[in-house]
Amino acid sequence: MSRTGQVARKTKETEIDVQVDLDGRGDASVTTGIPFFDHMLETLAKHAAFDAQIKCKGDLHIDQHHTVEDTGIALGSAIDQALGDRKGIARAGCFYFPLDEALARSVIDLSGRSFLHWNVALEQGPRSAMDVSVLEGFFKAMADHARANVHIDLLTGRDFHHGAEAVFKAFARALRQAIALDPRIAGTVPSTKGVL
Repeated sequence: MSRTGQVARKTKETEIDVQVDLDGRGDASVTTGIPFFDHMLETLAKHAAFDAQIKCKGDLHIDQHHTVEDTGIALGSAIDQALGDRKGIARAGCFYFPLDEALARSVIDLSGRSFLHWNVALEQGPRSAMDVSVLEGFFKAMADHARANVHIDLLTGRDFHHGAEAVFKAFARALRQAIALDPRIAGTVPSTKGVL
């Protein structure tokens, strides 16, 4: 069974192509025009252990918002596509990830119902790195388009780089648990309703 997804999305603000293989090894090729965001997306793929190719050309002369949010839309949609009917998946995951003074927690349920709880207070790092205000939009777009219930809390730490990286790693590890195939329920949907 191939668990791959591919999404091409073009608007007046962005042009995006995303490919994912949920059963990969964490290899990623990412180009968004925002080097720090590229690093975070590579970190996401590495720790979630899926392969990804992400290319985005956006209107960065205006700001980072469209590029970051639209990448979340396309990546979430590709993951949803790759999950198919969601038969045999573990469905839920929870992970705490520390990075020096920062500690992030992420809890995910691939329930088919989208929701984002976001409790992340980060101080703005260098504007040349990434605008901290767009991070929530990325994860909201991911949750909406992957049809996932996502709770993210930064429990300690305010340093931009450490906090953002801890958040991405915690999310990635929780996602890795949730998308994992459980041989005990192979061929069945992990829901009493019989559908996700």
